[in-house]
Amino acid sequence: MFVLEITYTASADRVEAALPEHLVWVDDHFANGVFLASGPKNPRDGGVILALGDDRARIEEMVASDPFVVAGVGDYTITEFLATRTAPALAEHRQQRP
Repeated sequence: MFVLEITYTASADRVEAALPEHLVWVDDHFANGVFLASGPKNPRDGGVILALGDDRARIEEMVASDPFVVAGVGDYTITEFLATRTAPALAEHRQQRP
């Protein structure tokens, strides 16, 4: 599983201009089952996405296609972790230690 943290690197008006395309991109990844949760950080200097996956290279390719990245208004930090404990609603996504 991955925590994707985006930090804005441009002015708020440039971020807002790219937001509609970014939200379509986010919705597409919810639809294909990769994203579990997403939203803006508080304070609003970026956002966080919880993503499923076991291939970091694929996640890196995916975030490179985010319209925020393409427009040059945000940079991602990608943290991979093993979700060995979850809330009951996320039980199907629990992972085992290797």
